[in-house]
Amino acid sequence: MLASRAIAAPARQCLRQARAPQRWLPAVPQSHRRAYAIPTEEKVAKFPGKKGPDGNFTVTLIEGDGIGPEISQSVKDIFAAAKVPIKWESVDVTPILKDGKTAIPDDAISSVRRNFVALKGPLATPIGKGHVSLNLTLRRTFNLFANVRPCKSIAGYKTPYDNVDTVLIRENTEGEYSGIEHVVVDGVVQSIKLITKEASERVLRYAFQYATDVGKPKVRAVHKATIMKMSDGLFLSLAREVAKDFPGVEFESELLDNTCLRIVTDPTPYSDKVLVMPNLYGDILSDMCAGLIGGLGLTPSGNIGDECSIFEAVHGSAPDIAGKGLANPTALLLSSIMMLQHMGLNEHAQKIQQAIFDVLAEGKTITGDLGGKAKTAEYAEAVMRRL
Repeated sequence: MLASRAIAAPARQCLRQARAPQRWLPAVPQSHRRAYAIPTEEKVAKFPGKKGPDGNFTVTLIEGDGIGPEISQSVKDIFAAAKVPIKWESVDVTPILKDGKTAIPDDAISSVRRNFVALKGPLATPIGKGHVSLNLTLRRTFNLFANVRPCKSIAGYKTPYDNVDTVLIRENTEGEYSGIEHVVVDGVVQSIKLITKEASERVLRYAFQYATDVGKPKVRAVHKATIMKMSDGLFLSLAREVAKDFPGVEFESELLDNTCLRIVTDPTPYSDKVLVMPNLYGDILSDMCAGLIGGLGLTPSGNIGDECSIFEAVHGSAPDIAGKGLANPTALLLSSIMMLQHMGLNEHAQKIQQAIFDVLAEGKTITGDLGGKAKTAEYAEAVMRRL
């Protein structure tokens, strides 16, 4: 195990000098892939979808609430302009209660399972009606075991940090979020952190596979095994074992508190690493890293499963600006690029990605949250012109 290196950074938002556009999640050309790349048939969570008779893949679209339909329309318009071989199957995921538990409607479940992939806008969970988080329900319904959150500096949008290029992979199904809680006696509540060999090994193997695919030379496990010697200790020991199957990727480990300190001091040393960690740590660190590049409005996300995968904008539904044409579709657009790369449509992903970065770098047709005055549709039109 290699010694951890110092790293770090704080966060805010403001306009940045334009600089050469950067790739978000590179679809590595075959000539650049390493000799130890994993055979497709051995990959974790590979995309099994096939084109239909019309030459298109069908993708489930969950437009979401609030600004969701507006930003989803931007994605649809840009994909059409870029001639992406995709047709959309829109579904409604308004929750229902089955046996007293929140559930996704059967038609929506069937669509995602049939198409193997979905793009999701922001969802608002109904308050006071007995529903749990819809996002959590989706993860549990489809056993989406890994949350992938890349955070990369975007030319044209200045923050206190330059050259941020982190990737966090979070175990998505257990840990403190297993929901196992009970009252011991009045005034004493016990919450159980669940860590299993199966779930940990699965997300760790995916992290090494992902690092191989995108050309990151190192995987670093973030943990607190000094305190939680059995639970985090199991996660860390499994990471060391899985690392042996990937000799071309260096393995490191680092304590959670050290990672938080170093990454907000200087994030640059984390650029060559994929960080992988249990659920709660990933939830906190991924949002913190989003702050380094300007917030959730610029941050894509993918929830990966063996059965299917869902790519989503992780920001809120912003009901206060819904229908006003003020929403920034960048996060959902970048999530859709992750989706295209997952599907193997790398050429289309690169073309759209470059157009987005060009528009952001130019800074003339950007939405209000980025310091501009453009409407949602105007931003999308600017991207389409760049295509």
